[in-house]
Amino acid sequence: SVRLQRPVADVLAQRFPTTLLLAVLAFIIAVIGALPAGIGAAVLARSGRRRGLSMTLSAVLGILIAVPSFLVAVGLISLFAVQLGWLPAAGWGKPADAVLPVIALAIGPMAYLVRIVQVEMLAVLDTTYMTTARAKRLPRRLIYLRHALPNIVTASLTVGGLILAGLTAATVLIETVFAIPGLGTIMVSSVGAKDYPMVQGVVIVYALIVLGVNLVVDVILATIDPRSSITEG
Repeated sequence: SVRLQRPVADVLAQRFPTTLLLAVLAFIIAVIGALPAGIGAAVLARSGRRRGLSMTLSAVLGILIAVPSFLVAVGLISLFAVQLGWLPAAGWGKPADAVLPVIALAIGPMAYLVRIVQVEMLAVLDTTYMTTARAKRLPRRLIYLRHALPNIVTASLTVGGLILAGLTAATVLIETVFAIPGLGTIMVSSVGAKDYPMVQGVVIVYALIVLGVNLVVDVILATIDPRSSITEG
């Protein structure tokens, strides 16, 4: 590193766990919120019912997807840190420090994943085997969790892998806004200082994360659904 006079690998090894933890926590929050919300929205809007509710939900999700994460972060800081004083506006080290960054990072991906789960669930609910399950008067919990949920896993997992990879890269802005000592802040400061070896190192790490996540997702999909893999011969 031109600016720090330290090996790039040492600096990245020190900061990478913070970025990874931030991205993983945001991903977990996004998945936990998106699955029940998407399934519930699909069940309520099944067969064209509650069109007003469905259109309102689509509009809200579209807005949440379109709003940049750094703008969400500024809004959260203004409300919960400045006005209410409930949470710290910056820093890293205590559990409370992670609340606002994780929420700011998770809102957009969660809205996108809700939409994907809703669309996939609507398609599953109209299938013949779901009609048969309802005709047998099986409990709703059994119908949705045992028969419907496994059939939306493939699409949701594929999108989830892309979201996790994207979240890791999106931490650049969130870390800068909340002054979190991760890869994002070191990259921004290195760009300003023209510390090109550090910038190159961070970019390589982000690229490896994207490739690694995509590889893991492909392996998982091939394991749980052999039809997703292409067999030659």
